[in-house]
Amino acid sequence: MDIDAEMRRKIVVSTSSVLLFLAVFVGIGLSFGPDFGSQGALALVAAIALFILAMGGVGIFLGE
Repeated sequence: MDIDAEMRRKIVVSTSSVLLFLAVFVGIGLSFGPDFGSQGALALVAAIALFILAMGGVGIFLGE
């Protein structure tokens, strides 16, 4: 199976976006420790919301 340059670009951008999201989650976990509290929970919700918006932006970027 031959993967063209356009598909390779889509794979790299999508995978790197997900890896960045996971890195943010790990960073939040390391910053707030096992007892998140309300600030840690708010940080997780903000990270999820930003991930949703970022993936929408990535989809628009790759759709062009």
